[in-house]
Formats: sequence, structure tokens, C-alpha cells
Amino acid sequence: MADSLQPSKLGTKEHWDDVYAEELDNFEEIGDEGEIWFGEESVERMVDWAVENAPTSSMPSTVEIGSGNGTLLFALADAGYPPSHLSGIDYSPGAVKLATLIAAKREADVTFNTCDFLQQDPPLLPLMKPSSEGVWDLVLDKGTFDAIALGARDENDKSPAARYPGRIAEILKPGGCFLITSCNFTEEELQTIFSTSETRLMYHSRIEHPTFEFGGKRGNIISSVAFQKIGLP
Repeated sequence: MADSLQPSKLGTKEHWDDVYAEELDNFEEIGDEGEIWFGEESVERMVDWAVENAPTSSMPSTVEIGSGNGTLLFALADAGYPPSHLSGIDYSPGAVKLATLIAAKREADVTFNTCDFLQQDPPLLPLMKPSSEGVWDLVLDKGTFDAIALGARDENDKSPAARYPGRIAEILKPGGCFLITSCNFTEEELQTIFSTSETRLMYHSRIEHPTFEFGGKRGNIISSVAFQKIGLP
């Protein structure tokens, strides 16, 4: 299913390096923090879901995969999540530099690291200890799986997205939640892709987004689905 999308420049590191080089220039020249992927409303809805399902009182260790300019993590910090428990990773060094500069401007102690998630584990925060069963309480994705699914296929004609669900399962604690927002996949497709016996990611909940109607059918521009990792029996 993730293999159904054709590769495009949006799935290349070069594209995102160029995007964040321009956004870095804009930030340094005029203080513009850059584009909010899927818009402010999507960020607000993801934060609302987190507050309800992974409340600030539980101080969840949280990592965003493909954090870009850090908008979602800064919104979580504004909602009361301890910045020391928030981490963002991105494979574009420019994105990490931009997010780090914005964090300094906002005086938000959120951690950002350059990391190719398909090849590397996100660095642990100081408060965390390694575990073979996963270490993060909450993992977030806002458009990153979409971009990975547009990456170049390997010699077996497999999309890099095929490795993504397993990687999420590896870093997520049993009982922890993974929340993904996508514009390329429906809720049903996301459930099929991520909720398998191999990942042990079970459907948890969804976020309501505005719908549209076309040709007698209703749909969403974006979809958000949460999964919870179940422990071994």
C-alpha cells in the first residue's frame, strides 16, 4: 500500500535540505519561523489529543520523527509538557539548525538532533535509559511518513516506507502511543499499514478533521490515527 505512491522530489533529502536552507535564511533575515506543515489547526488537534491521552502530568518522553522547524514540539511545550522530555529528529541538518535557533529564541529547552530514522535510533534524552523493548512513551509524525513513502525504491522495488512501521515499533515502549497525521493515506490505510502482529501496534483512536464531499463521497484532506503498542504476552 505504501508502495503505491510514485517516487517524487518530496521524498529526497536534497529537496528538504534546499527547503530548510531557504527557511534558515528567512529566519536569520526576518525572524520567519517557516512553514507549518498541514497548518496550525492540525498542530492544535494533535496537541489536544496528546493532552487527553498522554497528559502533561505523566511527563511522557516524546519524540517527533521528522520534526522540521519544531512547531509541534513547541506547541506541546506551550501546552505544559516539560521541554526536557521533548525531542525532535530530522535527517536534514538545516531543519535541526533552524529548530535549534527557534528554540533558543523562544527559550524552550527542546532537544533537536540530526538523525536518519530508517538507519538510526533517536538519541535518548538524559532522563532515559536504554531498553530492548522500546524507550519512548509518545512518538509523533506529522507528514514524515508521507515524504518517506515518496522516496526512491530499492533494488527489489520496495518503498523505504515499508521499513517505517517496524522502526516505530522498535522505539516505542509497551503501552506507549504513536500518533500520525498524513495527507497521502486514509485512516483505513494507516491502520492496515501500522497495525500488524509484527508491530504490535493496535488501533487506539483517531482525530476528527474537517471533511469534504466530492462525487457523492465524503473524505478528509488529512487523516490522524493513534496506535498503542501492546506488550508481549
